[in-house]
Amino acid sequence: MKIKTAEFVVSNSDVEKCPESSLPEYAFIGRSNVGKSSLINMLTARKSLAKTSGRPGKTQLINHFLINNTWHLVDLPGYGYARVSKSTKKTFQKFITQYFEKRRQMLCAFVLIDSRHEPQAIDMEFMEWMAEHQIPFCIIFTKADKLKPKALVRNIEHYKDRMLETWEDIPRYFITSATSGLGQEEVLEYIEDINSHFQGQ
Repeated sequence: MKIKTAEFVVSNSDVEKCPESSLPEYAFIGRSNVGKSSLINMLTARKSLAKTSGRPGKTQLINHFLINNTWHLVDLPGYGYARVSKSTKKTFQKFITQYFEKRRQMLCAFVLIDSRHEPQAIDMEFMEWMAEHQIPFCIIFTKADKLKPKALVRNIEHYKDRMLETWEDIPRYFITSATSGLGQEEVLEYIEDINSHFQGQ
């Protein structure tokens, strides 16, 4: 898939005010500072579609972007470690939950995981919640360029081993780098494949 157009549509904290559209949606979410904005910019080949920041937890709204006039990319707030008050964090964690429970046009979520780290409890708990609520998702391992190949493989295997302790199988996963563009083609092809099946229904 080639991204020809990518435009911002709306930001809000109320799921009821998300676009009234039947277009398929793909949500991107991950722990704060996982490199989500950089990944979105890499996937769409836009330098500043999503706002990047050195301060974790910058995204605190549901952000919709219209891609190729055929699907929505949804940038969701990060979970954990955001420098906001407990009450603010509780508020936007609530609308993340509401988003996943109410947006029927959300065909797949991409859960971003920093490939540099050992399995994190907060990531494991979030994916367990997604599975329990039968929300379709894939994993995107970010920042692959920050590791040597053997270390990258080892860290991903740790995640797979940890998940297989309680899961029958692990979700589809992608390895990416916002710096080198690694994984861009694979992620977009996956979205395109889902879109083709959605349109064929």
